[in-house]
Amino acid sequence: MSNPIRIGILGLHHDHIWDNLKELAPLPEGELVIAADPTEALRKQITDEYGCETTNSYDAVINNEGVDAVFVYGSNREGAELAVEAAQAGKHVLIEKPMAADLAGAQAALDAAQANNVRLMINWPFAWWSQLQHAIRIAKAGEVGRLWQVKYRAAHQGPVEMGCTEYFSKWLFDDHLNGGGALMDYCCYGSILSRVLLGQPESVIGMEATLCKDQPVEDNAMLVLRYPKAMATSEASWTQIGKLSSYLTIIYGEEGTLLVEPREGSALLKATNEDEEGSKIDVPEADPELKSASAHFLWAIETGGELHPLCDPVNCRDAQAILEHGRTSAKERKEVTLS
Repeated sequence: MSNPIRIGILGLHHDHIWDNLKELAPLPEGELVIAADPTEALRKQITDEYGCETTNSYDAVINNEGVDAVFVYGSNREGAELAVEAAQAGKHVLIEKPMAADLAGAQAALDAAQANNVRLMINWPFAWWSQLQHAIRIAKAGEVGRLWQVKYRAAHQGPVEMGCTEYFSKWLFDDHLNGGGALMDYCCYGSILSRVLLGQPESVIGMEATLCKDQPVEDNAMLVLRYPKAMATSEASWTQIGKLSSYLTIIYGEEGTLLVEPREGSALLKATNEDEEGSKIDVPEADPELKSASAHFLWAIETGGELHPLCDPVNCRDAQAILEHGRTSAKERKEVTLS
């Protein structure tokens, strides 16, 4: 086996980093070598858990010749800026969804990766659900006919209520650092799904509101995407009580309907004219490189293989465009055409 890919961390104030570090730890293809964050408590946490070197300087990681690739886990705005710097330094980049706080940030990261011939991958936590992978695979293969609608709802009771740390919550509620509130955080999922399954829409109608909480950003949002012969909806809530309807994916085709239950190991159901109530269908075990973000990222660097479409930076840049036009639509209260 070749030498492991040496991983540096840029930012620890996005809570998703800890899940990715757990997935990275057992993989022989990767080695965690250094982590940077300005917060001493977070540096202590990663040292206690993983024993790696730490620094308060992002430049110390970006300019480190002993680092091959980076995990970027800051705010949406800062993360995109760090991704650009890392790519310009020749590092492969894994960054958390949605990709950036705005379209300009996403485009800058994509341009930097392409200009410097490095891999740029965007992680979506739901990308590693084998039943969603299979649903996308069979939908794109035409097993439910021509697709005419995609629906996704991401919802919980709120970042604080669901246990996000103070470091994560601080920037989630900052319009500038996050790029919005619930819309940016959770409408992004339906946006990338729609982009992958239906392509880029002609236009988008957005709605955002603070319905239940006294906070500086919206707590609920919705996007409706218009296609020549299809539509899609992406819903987001930071105020939903309970889990009913949360994180469900529904894909509608002219010959069938797919319903994807959330979380790894849950069911994939298919309804047809012959089976109107719908039945579970078998989901094959995912290949090793499709079981986690860390595994997929390392595999992509090693092999040069094609990224999963949910994680492809061009698709994710396009999803960022959907979000940006959706925010504009919500603020201007009119349908906005994607340019």
